[in-house]
Amino acid sequence: MADQHSPIIVWLREDLRLSDHPALYAAAKTGAPMICLYVLDDTPPLRPLGGAARWWLAQSLRALANGLQAVGGTLLLRRGPAAKVIAEVAGRAKAKAVFWNEIAQAPHRAAERALSASLHEMGVEAQSFPGDLLVRPEAIRGKDGKGLRVFTPFWKRVLALGDPSVPLPAPTALRAALPQPGEQLAGLGLEPTKPDWAGGLRETWQPGETAAQGRLKAFLADGIGSYANERDRPHRDATSGLSPHLRFGELSPRQIFHAARFAAAEHPSLAADVGKFLSELGWREFCRHLLFDHPDLSTRNLQSSFDAFPWRHDAPALGAWQCGATGYPIVDAGMRQLWQTGTMHNRVRMVVASFLVKHLLIDWRAGEAWFWDTLVDADAGSNPANWQWVAGSGADAAPYFRIFNPVLQCEKFDPDGDYVQRWVPELAGLPAPLIHRPWSASPIELASAQVKLGVTYPAPIIEHKAARTRALAAYQRTRAQV
Repeated sequence: MADQHSPIIVWLREDLRLSDHPALYAAAKTGAPMICLYVLDDTPPLRPLGGAARWWLAQSLRALANGLQAVGGTLLLRRGPAAKVIAEVAGRAKAKAVFWNEIAQAPHRAAERALSASLHEMGVEAQSFPGDLLVRPEAIRGKDGKGLRVFTPFWKRVLALGDPSVPLPAPTALRAALPQPGEQLAGLGLEPTKPDWAGGLRETWQPGETAAQGRLKAFLADGIGSYANERDRPHRDATSGLSPHLRFGELSPRQIFHAARFAAAEHPSLAADVGKFLSELGWREFCRHLLFDHPDLSTRNLQSSFDAFPWRHDAPALGAWQCGATGYPIVDAGMRQLWQTGTMHNRVRMVVASFLVKHLLIDWRAGEAWFWDTLVDADAGSNPANWQWVAGSGADAAPYFRIFNPVLQCEKFDPDGDYVQRWVPELAGLPAPLIHRPWSASPIELASAQVKLGVTYPAPIIEHKAARTRALAAYQRTRAQV
């Protein structure tokens, strides 16, 4: 029978932080010894993390271990099916309870139910807490009892429920339980070694809760004032850069929400920028709610009419897109930024996604899978929902016939060519607007810039007007079959 010395296990997942952590806060308040446990669980139906996200996870776990150690705690690492591993640790440690924060996704809830059942049989208490959302999905339902599929009414409903509860403080002191057998971080195989392709990630990012809080504070102090007007400019540092920190729970959405609201209250002139910024947090919430209702969001069209769409299987074109060799400078710049840094500017994400599914007629799922593997902020809700939005097959989707012209997008949002020059340096000698359409430069202009189309930089793999005509014809044929 458990006594006052029996530990409480805090099961950590997508909440790798100490502050505003309901499960950790509740366990710390009991004064019981604690086992802070992370289980690397890649067992189906859980979706294994992509390479870039695995790299981030390793850094985040390292930072979390240091944070726990600073307040007297320790981090235990294990791998395997979470319910089985946690029950084993609970039995070995003679734990009296397991606490965790909910994740409102079908496979995660299945793991939680399996764990609760195992713990109940062992006589161990199981307690869960509100998870990584502003509002639980069950609280936002339409008249039909289903989740909303249009963003604006969804976000209005969320805001109408009032501000989320105030974030919880981090515990100042923890009691560590007796050590338990676990894995070393290196043993989890999260970081690439041969080859080590993560150099660009290391140069770009500093994962962990402390870095996340610093980035949020700096953005609200210095960056948010130009957010609404400048966020679509890929060459400017006008976005928050918080998405990977939010993805791994180094910050909670409640912390971001309240910090932004406080900034607007302190400086009323920031109200419009803060409102736009919070709507982006709302879009993340919307995508997570979609995932709650549609666990197969990454594999199935939300609009079944797209099941008949004549996608093309074109491995060379897909490869050219993946490595940034399409001949369209803004597309290539974005794909190279992604490979080097594990991220891509949001405006450019829309352009490159549109190019894949509409210019090349390649299934959105191929693009979603590539982003899942290469983005440090690859989110199980936002990634497929955004791809389906661009493809026209999703909820609140952009109409299929909205086909981005990559040249016009470049000229509008990167007018001086700064973004292209950074990521496609072989074109740096061309002035704007030629840098956005190098095929229109004269032989003399190309020679002066040391550009040889088809040699130092590829010619376009498809002509825009022809691609647009082909895409619209494919869409019309699909509609005719419905």
